[in-house]
Amino acid sequence: MRKLSCIYLALLLAFTGNAQLAGHVVLITIDGFRPDFYLDPSWKAVNIRNLMQEGAHADGVNSVFPSMTYPSHTTIVTGVQPAKHGIYYNRVFEPTGPTGKIYWNDSSIKVPTIWEAASRKGLKVAVLLWPVAAGAPAQYVIPDNADMGDAAQEAWSKPQGFTAELRQQVFGAANKIDYGKDQNVARIAAYLIQKDQPNLMTIHFFSVDHYEHMQGRDGDRVRAAVLAADSAVGIIIGALKNSGIWNKTVLIVTGDHGFLDVKTQVSPNVWLVKAGLITDVKKDLWKAQFNSVGGSSYLYLKDRNDKKTLERVRELLDSLPGDQKNLFRIVGRRQMESIGGNPEVAFALTGLNGASFDNAFEGEAVRSGQGGTHGYFPDFQQIRTGFVAAGPGIVKGGSIGIMNLRDIAPALARILGLSFPSAEGKIPAGLFYK
Repeated sequence: MRKLSCIYLALLLAFTGNAQLAGHVVLITIDGFRPDFYLDPSWKAVNIRNLMQEGAHADGVNSVFPSMTYPSHTTIVTGVQPAKHGIYYNRVFEPTGPTGKIYWNDSSIKVPTIWEAASRKGLKVAVLLWPVAAGAPAQYVIPDNADMGDAAQEAWSKPQGFTAELRQQVFGAANKIDYGKDQNVARIAAYLIQKDQPNLMTIHFFSVDHYEHMQGRDGDRVRAAVLAADSAVGIIIGALKNSGIWNKTVLIVTGDHGFLDVKTQVSPNVWLVKAGLITDVKKDLWKAQFNSVGGSSYLYLKDRNDKKTLERVRELLDSLPGDQKNLFRIVGRRQMESIGGNPEVAFALTGLNGASFDNAFEGEAVRSGQGGTHGYFPDFQQIRTGFVAAGPGIVKGGSIGIMNLRDIAPALARILGLSFPSAEGKIPAGLFYK
């Protein structure tokens, strides 16, 4: 009778789409990852291109708005847009001036995560350098909260003493771990794979984003960083093979956003100061204020019902010279709602023609810029990120076309046989064998 019940359960799971495809999933994000890194052989990302050939890939992945690291990574593990998960930027908007608050604690996320779903099922979960992950429901956690200092990062790592163990066992009794080197993060992942073979690992690599900010979409340091990230992927592949679980693992390499070259820097709060709408933010004397995050900027009203001030800001923007108006377009509330953007703002600006935004209140409102950035409204190819997956159940040679970041969480749930009804994304067509 027990045997028949098990067979019935297996058939039921298969029929309902919850049958587990693989025992392990390793999800790697490369910050600033772009489809051309695997579609264009000149980038020499050999390991990622091999994964593409062995599995499925997307031509592009639409990010969220803003197309920034923390909102994007939270969408990946929740399957919903920022308006629902509550992580609107990397740093918390502070109306009387920034004090360095970031969205770093898992409790800031307003909806369930794939980590929770996996843990509820009794699976082993590891979260390595992932944004908004301090306190995440996982056996192993190293959060991306280095801005708060090494001591805070170590204090919030799990299990207790984990980073000390890593320094001893992986890094030769080093006093400090350089998490900014992707190979070091990969070595930590490899150690965990050999030690405990987690069922779900979410891993975040930093370096490509860093050098794209410095040089833009291309440059010798960007190419070296892509090569380093690819070699870090290779370290993880080697660990999966050496531990004997390669054939039981789905490996996914994806990202959070693309990148644009910056030609012009815009400080929209300078316009508001000159219009008398900002007097002194430190004393909380303002009626309207922009919060800029790279390729986009968000208008806050001190009184959200202050239609007169909103109209003044609109008139101010309409009255700008043509060469300045050509540096942005307005994303209104209706469009913000359609993409699941921040519900707290009146509207947003997204940069055009190589424009990026900052939060200066003084100086020239428009000046020359350099390097690269992201954060733009995610409706064009350059700001899209990439996606490659290979392993059990993944279509070999599969081509997905264009997908969304929110589609990743349902795909993870499908692979591990998890119930995750809160996710609003859809499993991309062409990813799994039917």
